[in-house]
Parts: sequence; C-alpha cells; structure tokens
Amino acid sequence: MRFLKSFYIHNKFFWYIALLAAGFVISYWMPVLYPIIWVLVFVLMTLFLLDIYLLYNTAQAVKAERGLPQKLSNSDNNLLSIRLDSKYPFKIEVSIIDELPNQFQKRDFEHKTQLVKAKPYIFEYMVRPVERGEYIFGNLNVYASTSLGIIKRRFVFLKNQMVPVYPSIIQMQQYDFLASSNHLTEFGLKKIRRIGHTQEFEQIKEYIKGDDIRTINWKATAKKNQLMVNQYQDERSQPIYSIIDTGRVMKMPFNGLSLLDYAINSSLAFSNVALKRNDKTGLLTFSKNIETFVPAVQKITHLNTILESLYNISTAFSDSDFGLLYAQVKRKINQRSLLLLYTNFEHISALKRQLPYLAAIAKKHVLVVIFFENTELESLIATDAENLQAIYHKTIAEKFSLEKRLMQRELQQHGIQTILTKPESLTINTINKYLEIKARGLI
Repeated sequence: MRFLKSFYIHNKFFWYIALLAAGFVISYWMPVLYPIIWVLVFVLMTLFLLDIYLLYNTAQAVKAERGLPQKLSNSDNNLLSIRLDSKYPFKIEVSIIDELPNQFQKRDFEHKTQLVKAKPYIFEYMVRPVERGEYIFGNLNVYASTSLGIIKRRFVFLKNQMVPVYPSIIQMQQYDFLASSNHLTEFGLKKIRRIGHTQEFEQIKEYIKGDDIRTINWKATAKKNQLMVNQYQDERSQPIYSIIDTGRVMKMPFNGLSLLDYAINSSLAFSNVALKRNDKTGLLTFSKNIETFVPAVQKITHLNTILESLYNISTAFSDSDFGLLYAQVKRKINQRSLLLLYTNFEHISALKRQLPYLAAIAKKHVLVVIFFENTELESLIATDAENLQAIYHKTIAEKFSLEKRLMQRELQQHGIQTILTKPESLTINTINKYLEIKARGLI
C-alpha cells in the first residue's frame, strides 16, 4: 500500500508509449518495423522494472527540511528555505512541490533540480502574507526520478506546520535601526532642530567654553566661586499611546493590505522607536466597544505585550463610537500624553460628527489624528481626461481630494495635530511627527 502511494508515472513514459504506438501504426505500411517495435516494447518494460528497482532499492533515500521562522512578518517578504539530501549512489532529478497555506492562494509552486549523494541542496524562496493569523503549511512533496525518466517516487515530509503571522516585525526592526542612525534623511526621516531648552533638569556642572551663558546658575556660582551652569536632558518617560480605530472605515484595502494592517504595522514600529527613546508606550483599540487597552509602560519587554495585543486585532464592520473613546481616555489616561489616533474620514460630514469628541480630547492631551489619502483617486486625478465621462470622474475625484485637505485644516483650527498620508508612507510620517512634537516640547 505504501508503495502504491509513492508510485507515480513520469511524463516521459507517456511520450515513449506514444512513439511506440506511432511505430505500430507506421508498421502497417512498413511490415519490417513490426518486430523491431515489439523489441522496443520489451526493452521499455525491462527499463520500467529497472527504474523501479533503482528508485526503491534505497531506504530513506531522500531527506528534506523546510526552514520556517518562528513568526512571519505581515506585508513583508519573508525568506523560507528547503534543504534536500540524497542517499542515492547516482544523480537523480527531483521536483519539489510545497503546499503553501491557503492564504497565499498559490497552487503552482514547483521547483526542479538535481541531487547528488553527499551534496546537500538548499533552495530559498520568498512569501508575502497580507493578513495576520495562523498559516498552515501542508506537505512538502519531493518527486525523485532517474535519468531514464520512466517512473517517479514520491517522498512526503513535514505535514501541517503552523506559523503565526504577526504585525510587521521586519518593518519594526528597520525603523529601529533608522531611528538611531546618522543618515535619517536618506530614508525620509527628518532631522528637526530642537526649539529652546528641554524641561528636565539633569545636573549642575562647571562652565566650559561653548556652554550657553543663559543656563548659568548664579547661586551655585557664588557658592563654588566659579561659573556653574545647569545641564538639561531630553524629557523622558512621557506617555505615548497608539489609538487604533477598528471600525468599518479601516477595512478599505490598498495594495492587498487593509488600512487597519497599515496602522498596526506603523504602531508596532513607532512603539519600538519610542521605547528606545525612553518614552512610555501604550495601546488602545476601539470601534463600537473598547477592545484593547494596554497602559503606557517604559520597558523594552513591554513591546512583546503590544505585539501580542496587535496580533489579535480584527476589523469590525460597525461605526466607531468616538464618544466612548473620549470617556475611556478621560477615565484611563490621567497624565498629559501624546495620542496618535489612526482612523480615516472620507467625507467632511463624518469628521464634523466626531469633531466635538476630538476637540475635547485635545484640550488635555496632544492629539494627532492620522488619516489616509486615497491613492487611487490621486492616480485618477493625475491622468488626462479624454472624454466627457473621464472628465466627470476626474472632477469627482478632485472634490474628494479637496475634502481631505479641508478636513486637515478643520482639525488644525481646533488645535489638533494631523497627518494626511499615503498608506505606504504611514510609518515614516508618524515617526517624523513624533520627532517634531518632541523637538517642539509640546508634551
């Protein structure tokens, strides 16, 4: 039974049969070929049995391992590998068919190569998940055949391996590096001049050439009988919250990824940067209800708590309750904080319904409302209109684009910071705004 499950006919065998059948047809007009064709039939049957012997005579002839990371990173290219080893004393041809998870919707994965004894072969390939959750890899199938190409022997390995797909860990690591780099501008991050002094006192030290004379501490100078100055440091351990709207407006897809997943990836990368800069980071998600609340903590291990919370977030199909958000912020976040609200508004009327709650939150906290440009509309606006219908579509697109800018101005008039961004530029623009707010000493 095991033999039958692993036994397959090679495609070349059917070509051999077709050639023999053609030979029999031709022998009807050329009888001299008839006995020759029968000889070739017996030769083919002999080679058929020989091929079976060669492939099945060696036990555990092929070994294969699929190299999977502990976690896959959502929206990124993740590197996977397959390692093959052969115990056959001769060169074999192999066809690798990996049963990828259903989420990838890829049914034609196949890689062909040759294996030689004692020479491992490593094959690498990339996968790009576009949604979080559990991804189950099926069988790793390896079909081995000899140079005769008559039959194939199937080897099956690593059935049902599960790998979780988390928010973009690769993106988080990338911006972790950039935030501490001296070449930020090369990647879109701005160097922002700090305005005035930071407010957190560090120590009194002796004056040295180049110190700001405005920081001279005259009392300490009188006591020490030499110039002493106050030294300040960047304010640390300031609470910063990522607030993610999980309502229906965040279900909109761009480049295979929903706005919610863009927000989740950005929140993770931003939280990592803020923690590395010694600020406290927290998380709040809401739609019709408050779904997740993670208090702001200044511990690098706190990032794992945020990561696990982001992993389980899903999009609701109801309208979000901003009144409930205001009540939760008022009750749970007592210290003045930086609040980054990821949401989306497509119509100015939708913004005006929520504006009283946003303005109330902004009275006590530094609120940054982050919403998205519709990149498909922007591309439509950039194209030339060639007929009346195209002119109509372009005019409507320009109206929606104008409304986005009007919404941004409306928020700013109420003292609310804003980021209007393309989805793919979300993380960089969020970090830039964070650096700007810190430089201006707004919190």
